[in-house]
Amino acid sequence: MLCLDRLGLVRYANPRAGELLRRASAELLGRPLWEAVPWLGGPAGEDHMRAALLSPDPIRFHAGLPGGSGAHAGAPDGSREGPAAADELWLDVAIHPGPTVLTCTFRPAHRLPEPSDEEAGGDVPEAPSVAPLYRPIALAIALSEAVTARQVSAVVMRELLPAFGGRRLAIYLLQDRRLYLAWENGFPAGFLDPFEGVGLDAELPGVRTLTTGRPLFFDSMERLTAAYPGIALDAERGSRAFLPLIASGRPVGSCILGFDLPRRFSTQERAALTALAGLIAHALEKAQRYESEAALARGLQHALLPRRLSAHPRVETTGRYLPGTQGMEIGGDWYDVVESGDGLALVIGDVQGHGVQAAATMGQLRTAVRAFALGDRPPDEVLAGTNHLLIDLDPGLFASCCYLRLDPASGVARAARAGHLPPLLRRPDGRTEVVDLPGGVVLGVDPRARYPVTEVRLDPGAVLALYTDGLVERPGADIDDGIEGLRAALAEARPPAAGPPLPALADLLTETARRTTDRPDDIALLLASRPGAGSGPRPSRPATGPHPP
Repeated sequence: MLCLDRLGLVRYANPRAGELLRRASAELLGRPLWEAVPWLGGPAGEDHMRAALLSPDPIRFHAGLPGGSGAHAGAPDGSREGPAAADELWLDVAIHPGPTVLTCTFRPAHRLPEPSDEEAGGDVPEAPSVAPLYRPIALAIALSEAVTARQVSAVVMRELLPAFGGRRLAIYLLQDRRLYLAWENGFPAGFLDPFEGVGLDAELPGVRTLTTGRPLFFDSMERLTAAYPGIALDAERGSRAFLPLIASGRPVGSCILGFDLPRRFSTQERAALTALAGLIAHALEKAQRYESEAALARGLQHALLPRRLSAHPRVETTGRYLPGTQGMEIGGDWYDVVESGDGLALVIGDVQGHGVQAAATMGQLRTAVRAFALGDRPPDEVLAGTNHLLIDLDPGLFASCCYLRLDPASGVARAARAGHLPPLLRRPDGRTEVVDLPGGVVLGVDPRARYPVTEVRLDPGAVLALYTDGLVERPGADIDDGIEGLRAALAEARPPAAGPPLPALADLLTETARRTTDRPDDIALLLASRPGAGSGPRPSRPATGPHPP
């Protein structure tokens, strides 16, 4: 068995692999597969490698390892291509795709019968190897997973530069007929500063490649200065490639690749780099559309979240919202505090999905819940009415929600929830528990859904916490463990009457989330407290909209 990364380098090989492939394990590690195992570098073997990169299922075929006169790889059905040598060893090869590596297994197989000349294809010459060209497929797969310009640039840095031996990379994006640096690596500090914001009339290779649509290759720095006299150089030796980034006929930017030594760019390399530039341009165009939509979603989300929570002299409330730090960032999480008769309605909800549609649906649901709350409707009627509204709107999304109607004088809250996570309650003595709150299905699924109402008591000095799953859910971890972690954090914090005010407590509970750089979901948190005896009432504070991550 051996494992390959996206560039085809062998990252692991067990001793048996060395025995079957007639190579010492040390000779395999860190080398491209087609160099370490030449018989797998022929056209048929390359076809199987490409298929494994594109298919979610294992690829299986037979291959022969001659004693010294050449090799060939068979078709998946076990048929053979090319004659077999008498001392040939047959192997049953299976390639298993994975998210980051390909795992190859080799087993001895029975020798297949010798084909006739007709079956073997006669004296047709073997096609030249194009093993390095399966790298564009790996790059295309990685680019399909990138959603921002920086992620696209990072993929190019990780996948493209090592494949061609490059050491320097600069990617410029076109905006208002000027080029702005989106990513750079390997250039001396400050070297690229003078080129920031250059217009399309500048006589520079990075501009010319974009305006003409033709790539420019310079085998040495002398050739670069000969073509562009007086141009600033970042090194005395080396070679450069300037690639136009054009997607669907629209200029996107330009890409600069730098190499430490002079080199002759072969016809094959020029064609491959030009094709890769097209892949990069399409990925960057997609990233720009994504970032425009994300900016619109952020603005919409910010506008729809409450700027100030309804105040009451006997109740203090505070809220936090944190956008996600990866993916679309903006989702449908929201919180609200609404005057409801002589009490307050505490609301938190989460619309499925991310982006503009989720934010817009969130705005419609928040408006509906607020309207029902202002009419002082019971919690079960509020959720039932909102459920019918979401079904009538038919956005193709569902939502969870938790709604409490609190009587500030008595501290009694009547609560109902629709598929949402249960609240947490910290009692004045510090005991903190998950509130046992029976609920119904999420909103937008069943028009006949019912939402039972449960009474919860909020004593003076107690803290009630409503939250969305982004605060407690982590990939690969049980959400119950996340809820327990939040409960423990709330229990360990001092109560607002003796310690930090409620906003500081909200910051404490979201501190870890704010420091997380790869958080896939957004977060909403709403805290409510009735000041303890002798502490005096505290004014309700402004809600904090999208909180800086």
